[in-house]
Amino acid sequence: MKIELHRIPIRKVIIGYKDSAEEGVVAYDGKLDIRPKYQREFVYNGKQRDAVIETIKNGFPLNVMYWVKTDQGNFEVLDGQQRTISVGQYINGDFSLNDRFFHNLTDEEQNQILDYELMIYFCEGTDKERLDWFRIINIAGEKLYDQELRNAVYTGPWLSDAKLKFSKTHCAAYLLANDGGQLVGGSPIRQEYLETALSWINKGKIEDYMAKHQHDANADKLWEYFQEVIAWVRVTFTNYRREMSSVEWGELYNEFKDEKFDSKKMEKEIVKLMQDEDVTKKSGVYPYVLTRNERYLNIRAFTDKQKREAYEKQKGKCVKCKKHFEIGEMEADHIKPWHEGGKTISKNCQMLCKEDNRRKSGK
Repeated sequence: MKIELHRIPIRKVIIGYKDSAEEGVVAYDGKLDIRPKYQREFVYNGKQRDAVIETIKNGFPLNVMYWVKTDQGNFEVLDGQQRTISVGQYINGDFSLNDRFFHNLTDEEQNQILDYELMIYFCEGTDKERLDWFRIINIAGEKLYDQELRNAVYTGPWLSDAKLKFSKTHCAAYLLANDGGQLVGGSPIRQEYLETALSWINKGKIEDYMAKHQHDANADKLWEYFQEVIAWVRVTFTNYRREMSSVEWGELYNEFKDEKFDSKKMEKEIVKLMQDEDVTKKSGVYPYVLTRNERYLNIRAFTDKQKREAYEKQKGKCVKCKKHFEIGEMEADHIKPWHEGGKTISKNCQMLCKEDNRRKSGK
């Protein structure tokens, strides 16, 4: 990993400063991508923005910034995006400080700002080196999300197209996943839609997928996959519920896309499970009806009172091995299993030693 510290006056950094909203923000004579297309929007409030300018006007040190050197020899801002935009906006006349715009300042005051040197690290290296380093330095200010860090490493035509489809405020992925009810959680501009799609298509190995496709001309394959997942969900689960936005649909699609389901029959079971007070994680109902794995449901546990009641009734003896144990050495168990209709109520509670309980539940 090569990291070099440079001191660059503001007057050089803001040459060619242009803010095109979601189309991106550029400067440094067109060589610096301050906010790449469809990355998260400006997040500094007025007070934070003013503090940046006050710091510069008083000649106080501003935190160091990090620029990533791209394969084309240009740069992208990894850390320092909001500070750089604050400076560009002020000099561009987008806001005033203490009722004075930049153009209202004296020549001396203007030059004091323009000659202020920003401390900037230029970073270049292998994908892994850069990603590891970026995660280490991501400790202050407006923290970058994991996907934003990955985007800083795997720049290229594939990523530009992927951002267009997955990272704009009302991008295609957002509109598709919210047509008829939200199926994907998070925010596109926070890169969460892109991260979700990547995690689904490559079973959590996001960086591997981005590295493999970094120089592809477009992200059509990812977009087609995402469309297939959403279409499968809409056909398989015909009635929308808000809990559906928390389900990892891609994982279920990858495993069950080729199986045939009776959607009407499954909906009846979902209705019943949604009304079951023992099911504490309602979003888990969807993977459960496909996998039959009860761990998705977080079945309500017996209370300490119910456990004590059963323990005293059994006189401290495990109902299986008949040996005596302290209550802390035992675990509560459903006499009639939940999946057979047993409820989490006192009369359905029994205490087993840990060994017998694990043997019974197959743990």
